[in-house]
Amino acid sequence: MPRRSLRRTPQTIAIAVLSGTALIGAGGVADAQAAAPKIVVKGGVTQPVFSYKDAIREYVYVESSLDSDGDGKRDRVRVDIVRPKETQKGLKSPVIIDNSPYFDNLGRGNEAEKKTYDAAGNPLKFPLFYDNYFVPRGYAYLAIDMLGTTKSDGCPGTGQVQDIAGGKAVIDWLNGRGTAYGADGTKVKAGWHNGRSGMIGKSYDGTLANGVAATGVKGLSTIVPISAISSWYEYIRSNGAKFADNYHDYLAKVVDSDPDEKCAAVRQALHVGEDDATGNYNKFFANSNYRHGTYGDVRNVRASVFVLHTVNDLNVQPVHFSRWWDGLKKQGVKRKIWVGQYGHTDPFDFRRETWVPVLHRWFDSELFKINNGIHRTPKADVEVAPGQWIKEPDWPAARSRKVALRPGAGGSLGLKAAAKGSTASFTDTEASEADLVSDPTTAKPYRLAYVSQPLPGNARLSGTPVADLKVKLDKPTSNLTAMLVDYGTDARVDYLGARGGLDELPAEDCWGESIPADDACYKKTPIRTVTSPVNVVARGWIDAQNRLSLTNPTPLTPGKFHRVKWQTLPQDYVFKKGHRLALVIAGTDTDYLAETATGSQVTVDLAGSSITVPVVFGGSGASALVAPQTKSAWRGPAMCS
Repeated sequence: MPRRSLRRTPQTIAIAVLSGTALIGAGGVADAQAAAPKIVVKGGVTQPVFSYKDAIREYVYVESSLDSDGDGKRDRVRVDIVRPKETQKGLKSPVIIDNSPYFDNLGRGNEAEKKTYDAAGNPLKFPLFYDNYFVPRGYAYLAIDMLGTTKSDGCPGTGQVQDIAGGKAVIDWLNGRGTAYGADGTKVKAGWHNGRSGMIGKSYDGTLANGVAATGVKGLSTIVPISAISSWYEYIRSNGAKFADNYHDYLAKVVDSDPDEKCAAVRQALHVGEDDATGNYNKFFANSNYRHGTYGDVRNVRASVFVLHTVNDLNVQPVHFSRWWDGLKKQGVKRKIWVGQYGHTDPFDFRRETWVPVLHRWFDSELFKINNGIHRTPKADVEVAPGQWIKEPDWPAARSRKVALRPGAGGSLGLKAAAKGSTASFTDTEASEADLVSDPTTAKPYRLAYVSQPLPGNARLSGTPVADLKVKLDKPTSNLTAMLVDYGTDARVDYLGARGGLDELPAEDCWGESIPADDACYKKTPIRTVTSPVNVVARGWIDAQNRLSLTNPTPLTPGKFHRVKWQTLPQDYVFKKGHRLALVIAGTDTDYLAETATGSQVTVDLAGSSITVPVVFGGSGASALVAPQTKSAWRGPAMCS
């Protein structure tokens, strides 16, 4: 079981129940009738009884432990704060934090909102709805500029230690273990804080939440990472195959508003550290691995975790949430998860009317310790079709069973292995994904395709397929791509579209209290679907020489068969009755890999190759998601590759 913080706030929380409404104040039981301001709880959730318009807006600079820009001074982290004015009269507020590198460049949310300030430098506008919604309910909201960005000191690290050091320093300061300075340079304490903090954010912001939680810092009670990285190696690499070159220094420059020369040396160190020449895992990537890394480890996590991710996110790919979630599960961390079908999107945009109330209950439970039943609900919400969600005890579905699908000599895909000695070959040539999956029954020199018969019933994949190939090369290595493909016309979430499967309407709805400088209203973003005859369900890539180790590559002996086994990206997907399922094997997929094709001829031993798919047998609890349950259901007429 994970260690839990034993810290107590200076005063215990008293609860009085009056006509079904709880009043929670900062004082002890003896002064429950005192004039100290109290939050109001009704129906298990806090009510908006504090004025957002009159809230205190201020900023502090928290001193970190690092000097990342080498100027001889410890980096200070800019923290913009909005909190109820009642915190000056005894109200103790928990804190919700968004730690971001994007507040003055790319902006936050679908509408790319940025911070604004008054003439004195105090914050006026906080991006997103968190402040508008939660401050009236008794929370403080903090928008932290990641070290090296916006108004903070230092140089950005693209996953290196300075990225998480700033957020950790703020948690320490909130809990009396650090130093902060106000606008006038005097030291400031967070006497209004109740001792509990939560971090939330999408993409890089959620990544920082993962990283800070992985330090085990005391006082971080919960995190809500949305489409977040858990290991930076897996963000730009897949089993030795590269998604990008020069990425770390590129991103550091994007988020840094200082003159280029200030952090040029740091960016150069990032470029050297990522080692584009090999694509291997090294000490540099161990520094930015929050599951099992130098500065963070899932075994250190004290906070509860509410994970939000989508299985079609090809920016921060779903491997980040699946492996993080698995590690949390093994550590017994209190957790919850939503798994959607979109691209790199936020639940506020794809499931807004459900998301805000659930997030509200989560924060009330974790930060005000209100027993509202959130942890008595199923752990997982899973989207199995556009806008169709089911609830599960966990993810992936516990009822899933591993089914090994095998390529046949005639281009078929089924349960029976091909005859011994059956082989097929292709050449590692650069090709687009669309080309690789088109016309699966047509032979192409740079891919192999194996197709099932039409499915006799719906079949749900839930989890991570595993490609297992026995291959012979005529060169020491080759890039390999494995794809699980659905052939059958259907309306699916348009996750490859510009908004990751969403439209944007002029109409708005509002979530919280607005002021002229900071409104709580956002454009509606309904689901966008596309009707198509083919969909790539699962994708996986590997540099074959990294089959045994990500750190120490082992070239293949030309002319000799070797086993190359690797995981594709995880998925949760329903193959419909009458559709055909296919395994496509190829070399360098140019839509995702920043690699030069090796030109190697790849010979696949069909009898020794398979892709193992986790299939849910039986009903889902919400709809009849029935997979074929007999061997004959997977066998069909041969279809030529």
